[in-house]
Amino acid sequence: MNKNTKSKKTLSPEQIDALFDVLKARFEKNKNRHKGLEWDKIQTKLKTNPEKLWSLHKMEETGGEPDVVGYDKKTGEYIFYDCSAESPKGRRSICYDREALDSRKEHKPKDSAIDMAAGMGIELLTEEQYRELQKLGSFDTKTSSWVKTPSEIRKLGGAIFCDFRYGNVFVYHNGADSYYAVRGFRGSLRI
Repeated sequence: MNKNTKSKKTLSPEQIDALFDVLKARFEKNKNRHKGLEWDKIQTKLKTNPEKLWSLHKMEETGGEPDVVGYDKKTGEYIFYDCSAESPKGRRSICYDREALDSRKEHKPKDSAIDMAAGMGIELLTEEQYRELQKLGSFDTKTSSWVKTPSEIRKLGGAIFCDFRYGNVFVYHNGADSYYAVRGFRGSLRI
């Protein structure tokens, strides 16, 4: 088969098996994140959604350690969040969005959170989702993560990010064009 005829957003059978092994092990190790959910049902749903499986692979590949954190009964979708202890390593040192990236005259970061998430087929966590995640453990105790910024803040040039310190979630603001070695983003995926 010609490389160009095969979708870029597919995984080989070996990659799928390896990803399932990692996801299943994480699922079993962190049962508090998904009480009442069964891995076999999740895996069956994943097998019928190859593009979503590719997105999970990208989440894993960039250090996100995705795990199931819920099930939406209305839509029948499983919800995955990045559950790495710190903001995913492969997604740090980036500004908020394309507009912010393009506005920088020098010392541009390699990418933006919004563009990276779109390229991976995932969404940035909202502040509310970030707070939900923190109920499942302590995340970002040494790093921070961009979260989906309300348009009224973004229109003024800002963006928001969160971290977890002193037993609390803190929400901060920065210029959307800023970037730091300890700030990345966490994503969500619905399957």
